[in-house]
Amino acid sequence: MTQQPATETTVSTKASALAWLRLTIVTGALVTAPAVITLYILYLFITTLDGLLIGVVPASIRPESLLGYPMPGTGLIAGVVLMLIVGILVRNYFGRRLVMWGERLMSGIPGVRSIYGAIKQVIETVSKAGSTSFREVVLVEYPRKGLWCLAFVTGKTKGQAQKLINKDVVNIFLPTTPNPTSGFLLFVPREDLVSLDMTVEQGLKMVISGGIVTPSTAEGKAALKEEKNPSIEEITAS
Repeated sequence: MTQQPATETTVSTKASALAWLRLTIVTGALVTAPAVITLYILYLFITTLDGLLIGVVPASIRPESLLGYPMPGTGLIAGVVLMLIVGILVRNYFGRRLVMWGERLMSGIPGVRSIYGAIKQVIETVSKAGSTSFREVVLVEYPRKGLWCLAFVTGKTKGQAQKLINKDVVNIFLPTTPNPTSGFLLFVPREDLVSLDMTVEQGLKMVISGGIVTPSTAEGKAALKEEKNPSIEEITAS
């Protein structure tokens, strides 16, 4: 029986050890990466708020004055307290009058008016109770037949856009990957849309991950059952 030379055995053992080490490091990176990235994003968010809102905290009560060193999160806490105070103020008559005055001021500044108005309208639409915005995940053929994109139904098309189209169309937002905050507004006939069994949250995860995170049909149906989202027919009928 021919024995394998010692040098070949040593090389094989080293290769196996390196392969095991490489696999272990990759496994550890895949496990820790989501937590590290999440913590890093939270750190950036908190430090950004600190830089923007630390000015509202009097210097005498800042952590660096009391403890001798800065403490991340001071701006975040100050922001939460500030929003609480603003919320309390605008819930009465004088506070509402002050908000109306501020809105008139913002609306009177050229350039700022269009940006402020658009942002305010989007926030009011999304936060409105019972709103059907971004409540349906669909597939649409775009940019040509045979290619399918994931999109979100935002409501029934109204106004001049609907009058000029002979079909019953709906508004859909087609997001870009991996940044879903940008995209395209499309007016699509209802019969050209294919509904998906998934929630908006699941759809956004799919967009952001580039299709890597894709819920199964069972997971989508279970999540939809919990949310009880309206169908396209219910949206367009409203």
